[in-house]
Amino acid sequence: MAPTPTQAAHKPAPTSHGSASLTERLDAARPYVLSLFRIVVGLLFAVHGIASLFGVLGGAAGTDGGTIAAGTWPGWYAAMIQLVCGLLVMIGAGTRGAALIASGSMAYAYFETHQKLALWPIQNGGEAAVMFCWAFLLLVFTGPGPIALSRLYSRGR
Repeated sequence: MAPTPTQAAHKPAPTSHGSASLTERLDAARPYVLSLFRIVVGLLFAVHGIASLFGVLGGAAGTDGGTIAAGTWPGWYAAMIQLVCGLLVMIGAGTRGAALIASGSMAYAYFETHQKLALWPIQNGGEAAVMFCWAFLLLVFTGPGPIALSRLYSRGR
């Protein structure tokens, strides 16, 4: 793929000894690090859903190791979004759509649950919601990166 005008304008000059500069090596790794970022964020999000739905890994928050009752608003639906969107983002299938839904759910969680308690996330316990919200929003714009299930089935077209 050809570099974008921004990438071409910011291409560092080669070093005098002929090897790639640190910036060039980091830039070359960027797409793969993006995929790793997506996988980790998706996994962590899915684990929240698994804990809430199945009572494993400490269970749902505030349940003393229990689960969220099926169909309860908003907890059960949030856990389903966490599980499904987290898994889709992790494997890189429908990443942008799943990330948009996940980001929106975390924005809702922050403003509906945490922001009422205090202004700043550090004061209201909403750091995870804010971080997930912005991480998923980033993935909406960057896409899944090169290591993604969607890359496999798009090559067959």
